[in-house]
Amino acid sequence: MTGMVTKKRRDIFYVAGILVLSWVAVSRDAVAANPIPAASPATSAKPPAGFKKVFVVILENEDEQSAVTQPFLAQLARSGALLQQYSGISHPSEPNYLALTSGSTWGIHDDARRTIDATNLGDLLEAKGHTWKSYAEDYPGHCDLRAQIGPYVRKHEPFLSYTDVQQSPTLCAHIVNANELDQDLAEDRLPDFSLYVPNDQNNGHDTGVTFADNWLKSRFGNLLSDPHFIEDTLFVVTFDEADHGNRVYTSLYGSMVRPGFVSGATYDHYSLLRTIEGGLGLETLGRGDSTAKPIEDVFK
Repeated sequence: MTGMVTKKRRDIFYVAGILVLSWVAVSRDAVAANPIPAASPATSAKPPAGFKKVFVVILENEDEQSAVTQPFLAQLARSGALLQQYSGISHPSEPNYLALTSGSTWGIHDDARRTIDATNLGDLLEAKGHTWKSYAEDYPGHCDLRAQIGPYVRKHEPFLSYTDVQQSPTLCAHIVNANELDQDLAEDRLPDFSLYVPNDQNNGHDTGVTFADNWLKSRFGNLLSDPHFIEDTLFVVTFDEADHGNRVYTSLYGSMVRPGFVSGATYDHYSLLRTIEGGLGLETLGRGDSTAKPIEDVFK
């Protein structure tokens, strides 16, 4: 009888100890038409071995078959690993960026400016004491919430959509002009997590995938052999969505990746988020990330 009581107490403590996340999404300029999905309890993500930092670059609006024929993107796939069955989550751009950083699209199907009261990847990183930045090209800093500033567009900078970031100068300071990357590398202080947001020319949105491929090579080609950048770093290049269907090019590069490996497993932006969480020892957000299959087959 004593053993049964003890077990019941353990069960009660276990259930009571689960963190249930809840949130309310509030639109700044428009309210999403679809209902917000319910959250699941947060869980720990399984860590794949081999990387201590993650650097993600997001390009725009191209299907996998076209992107993988571009010279530098093809080179990355040969030198690293290619996820041949990787998909975006939704259309248009904004919900995909939100999915990758908060585990949900929040029922959003447009690119309007929003304020979403929800935990996000930045919160998970803060909770574990990790350093992080979002490097946004042509972004003026100082938590500027304008929709567009030259070739910079806010819809591609997801962290500015979250309430806690908007309301905290400290958190907003993690979103910086992309020029800071060179200084951070020179001072050997690349963050544990980096999101690089090219402007609408360099990401291919206004210029096409060939332009984006050439820009990617010019910006990151030399860095992939720079130990200040690549040592212990998982370098990821993906696209937000595809114009036809939603299967997009995604490659992973780093010393921990099986070179030349082509994965036929089905992955998406939630899978990438789950992999980042696991690799950096974070909890999950308890949403689409918690049930997503992490990327595991590409690692040595």
